Amino acid sequence: MTLRSYLVPEDFIGMRIDAVLSSFTGISRTKCADLVADQKVWLDGQVVAKSALRISMQCVIEVDIPAPPAEQPQETPVPGMQVIYEDTDIIVVDKPAGVAAHASLNFEGPNVLGALLAAGVQLTTSGPPERKGIVHRLDVGTSGCMVVAKSEQAYTVLKRAFKERTVTKIYHALVQGLPDPLSGTIDAPIGRDYRHQWKMGVRENGKHAITHYDVIEVMPRAALCEIHLETGRTHQIRVHMAAIKHPCVGDEMYGADPVHAARLQLQRQWLHAVKLGFSHPITGKYVEFSSSYPTDLHNSLEHLRTGFDPNNF
Repeated sequence: MTLRSYLVPEDFIGMRIDAVLSSFTGISRTKCADLVADQKVWLDGQVVAKSALRISMQCVIEVDIPAPPAEQPQETPVPGMQVIYEDTDIIVVDKPAGVAAHASLNFEGPNVLGALLAAGVQLTTSGPPERKGIVHRLDVGTSGCMVVAKSEQAYTVLKRAFKERTVTKIYHALVQGLPDPLSGTIDAPIGRDYRHQWKMGVRENGKHAITHYDVIEVMPRAALCEIHLETGRTHQIRVHMAAIKHPCVGDEMYGADPVHAARLQLQRQWLHAVKLGFSHPITGKYVEFSSSYPTDLHNSLEHLRTGFDPNNF
């Protein structure tokens, strides 16, 4: 049993308990309703009988979230996922958009770990079974370079490197408008936005987060930025760029214009991990890997560069 407790503030008064629980845990509302039906949710110490129950005052919700089964991750082939580099200790892949780093309760689509297993790649047994070898993650909607550990030593060393921020992580993001100044640093803590499922935000009690950006190309209604991450919080680039009023193009969750995205035929945020560098966990030699823009991102840029008419908006 994994019992979690949440203090629910007055902001949530009037909302259904399954919706509130979903906001706090990130688990889908349907699965939260199932937890209520299984009598695994308590409100101020009393078992909740109906998922339609509405919050009437500040309270404490407790929930017994089942641990994921201790079994091998499912093999999930991912067409189009390319291997950039591989040796006996690490494998670096070019992750397509629409693919998670590993399986989770909230995403039932393909994932990098399952794809590697389907390809017969032998990975370390370090880490939880459902995400063994995973030392960092990219959002489902973000494409680009991602490294996975194959040996025990590689897992330990790389986990430490990401924790100690000695890894070079460079992204390109197409953002709405033109950031001012053209180069800058965003230093703002990031935490969960409990009113919206899976969404993060700048919050005073959030985790320390620093993002550096440089505008490298200006286009109609948009700017291409090179972004260096000093920390690695969930949705960090998306949250920070939205916080300065320049969300990633196509990122409707964080306030991007859906009409703009539709004109560019974008189905996700324009965000790509172009470069990943670190000291090799075995040799100690610095290695660096890069990824080209996938077709959807490349095409949207060309559309902007060659005759895109902002007056059509």
